[in-house]
Amino acid sequence: MTASWRFSTLGERHRKLGSGLEDWSGMGTAWSYSGDPEQEYLAIRTKAGLMDVSGLKKVHLTGPAASHVIDRATTRNVEKIMPGRSAYAAMLNDAGKFVDDCVIYRMGPNSWMVVHGSGQAHEQLTMAATGRDVSVRFDDNLHDLSLQGPLAVEYLQEHVPGIRQLNYFSHMHTSLFGLPVTISRTGYTGERGYEIFCRGQDAPAIWDRILEEGASMGIIPCRFTTLDLLRTESYLLFFPYDNSEMYPFDNEGPGDTLWELGLDFTVSPGKTGFRGAEEHYRLKGKERFKIYGLKLEGTTVPENGAALTKDGKQVGVVTQGMYSSLNKHNIAIARMPVECAVDGVRMTVKCEAGEIPCVAHSMPFYDPEKKRRTAKG
Repeated sequence: MTASWRFSTLGERHRKLGSGLEDWSGMGTAWSYSGDPEQEYLAIRTKAGLMDVSGLKKVHLTGPAASHVIDRATTRNVEKIMPGRSAYAAMLNDAGKFVDDCVIYRMGPNSWMVVHGSGQAHEQLTMAATGRDVSVRFDDNLHDLSLQGPLAVEYLQEHVPGIRQLNYFSHMHTSLFGLPVTISRTGYTGERGYEIFCRGQDAPAIWDRILEEGASMGIIPCRFTTLDLLRTESYLLFFPYDNSEMYPFDNEGPGDTLWELGLDFTVSPGKTGFRGAEEHYRLKGKERFKIYGLKLEGTTVPENGAALTKDGKQVGVVTQGMYSSLNKHNIAIARMPVECAVDGVRMTVKCEAGEIPCVAHSMPFYDPEKKRRTAKG
């Protein structure tokens, strides 16, 4: 935690579960527990799990120019986001390269919250706000507890009226156990899930009660890195671990295009005027690589950074892999040449355990029609 300057009020609870509170985005985060990570993965896929994702950064923007600032800094047409709704968006630099992603929440006509990870979103928003009638405030008291899995709604419906009617990427201001919260139908698992935004002083009481009452339903605490297993199946990228900041190009600076990452869907149709827009459109069809999936033989999971080869030559790199005992597949996210990012192309992963045959496979691997995360009722 030597680099940490932000602190979760759940730190001691994580320590008791075996966490060393490793640094992520400036906050001591429960990357590991002493329990079995497989059980945490299975809980979220089949029951529900509770995670502390308070390391996500929350930025409030209020004032007449708030919409303009977010419109300039992100790829989404914010005027289509109504109060109570949210949208996933990307942020680019002047070269049209990805620098962060975020979820934009509209809290009211002139009130917004942008939630992002360890990229440059706060700097992007601050830059766009210069000289504008807007307040930009970083909020480190607001904690984020993520209750994810098919039984999450079964638990919450006993305490929150109307939670079953809350649609995907919608949120509601309400109370939980008599405490003020905002509950968002979002998450990073590919399951139906909810993020509970609460005050830091209330987080321990909410955490304890959910785990105590939910134990009979199989709800358990889950480490932050359980997300790596879930996101791999569900095609959810993690900055900078899948990006060129981690795997830089030779003879050029870091930075990937949305076309390369498969995130071009985050640009609202016809939108211009956001930072990097001109370069973004110019770079279409000029992809240097593609983020794509792999299905591997056997059960050995390649380490991050393992070489992807074809005809004996390295052509790419594995950025994240996982084996699912539930879904019986050994899969990975990888960076590979455009011509290899076609279903069925045969390649080999060279890792510490040896060589693993694999084929290119489109993503997501799990629930490809996204019916679970978007389910209604």
